Amino acid sequence: AKIANFKTYQPDISAEPKLAVTPDKVAKDGSHKIRIALGHKSVTRYIVTRFKIDHLSQFKNGQIVKRPDAAIINTKLRNLLNEYQEKLDSIRCIQMYDCRQLREILINSTTAGHTAATFQAVAGSYITELIEDGRGNYAKLLERNCRYFTEFTKGEFLLSDITPEIIHNYARFLRNTKRVGETTIGMMMSRTRTIINRGVKKQLVKYDVSPFAYYSIKSSPVREVDITIENLLKIKNHLPKEKKLRVARDLFMLSFYLGGINLADLLDVDFRKTDKIEYIRKKARNLKLGEQRIIITIHEDARPIINDWMNRNTGKLDFGYKFTYSNFYRYLTRSLNTLAEELKINQKVVYYSARKTFAQFASELGIPDGVIDYCLGHSDKSKGIIRYYTKVRQKQAEIAINRVIDYVNNPDKYKDYIEMRADVMMMKG
Repeated sequence: AKIANFKTYQPDISAEPKLAVTPDKVAKDGSHKIRIALGHKSVTRYIVTRFKIDHLSQFKNGQIVKRPDAAIINTKLRNLLNEYQEKLDSIRCIQMYDCRQLREILINSTTAGHTAATFQAVAGSYITELIEDGRGNYAKLLERNCRYFTEFTKGEFLLSDITPEIIHNYARFLRNTKRVGETTIGMMMSRTRTIINRGVKKQLVKYDVSPFAYYSIKSSPVREVDITIENLLKIKNHLPKEKKLRVARDLFMLSFYLGGINLADLLDVDFRKTDKIEYIRKKARNLKLGEQRIIITIHEDARPIINDWMNRNTGKLDFGYKFTYSNFYRYLTRSLNTLAEELKINQKVVYYSARKTFAQFASELGIPDGVIDYCLGHSDKSKGIIRYYTKVRQKQAEIAINRVIDYVNNPDKYKDYIEMRADVMMMKG
């Protein structure tokens, strides 16, 4: 807003609040409200106070003049400015926020001196970091939850103001207003907890009672999408002519042959380097110290698929499409559905089925959980030092994958063993 010369307010990069009057904001009776002008990052936002002047001549150099109650009003306004300044001074990373967010913090803040970090600001910072790290899909999930939480709180909301009651009411909002299912509610509440924990970790907020002290997040149901060996053999032995079905079949089998590798990681692999692939799961990058690097030997059954689709210049799989990852994933899902229908497979088949099926077969063959976890890229929670011997894990993974693939190629060879092991496990249970 345009401000008269004798009341000019220059935005201050230190976000120092000052008093101002905007001449074009005139009440019907000709009076003007006194406002708190907050300048930050070359942007100015205003907070309207309850004080007003009858005409512009009663405000000069940031003070009320020519009024019998001027001294009293100026004292109250100065106290208000001091209170806002204290709240701004309590923000540890003020450059993290834009001017609008700072204004929301001042309006919503009720206790001087506490850490004034909003849920939205912390979420926004983390989302930006995720995108920069190539984890756009997870960033989108957090962004969606942030939108819902902001709709629930009706704007910026301080982390320090989030209580167990707020968490309980947010869950009710998701259930009754957004009409989402219990599984989605669990996912949203988990992402809310992620942002709160991030604020705690960065020392932006401290709680005497955790907001999630009395709320239990329900675990997501296990996705039963693994398929039988008979159905896997239908896909393995099928040689479709239509390109989209070839892409679906080859990506599915390639994931299975490479220990259940996720699609995002598979599409990022450079296959020119050696007879092995080496990667850190995108999903787990930057989450913890000592990121687990996975090294998988390429089985001979996987090499023909790689050779058919590998771009010789980049070493990556190239299907001739310019889709975004999300669109390509949807394309692949639809193609796998068509492939399953064509092969008369009576089970749900998605790309993730390859990963789940590999893990199921490996377990049936008696491969230790720690080795299966390594192949899948799960963190190894087992105690002991063997997980740090990468070469040992790599060799174990190679043996495990070879055995699973041999089982698929020669199922009768393992039939008696699997049945005997199932009987033993039943007796143990």
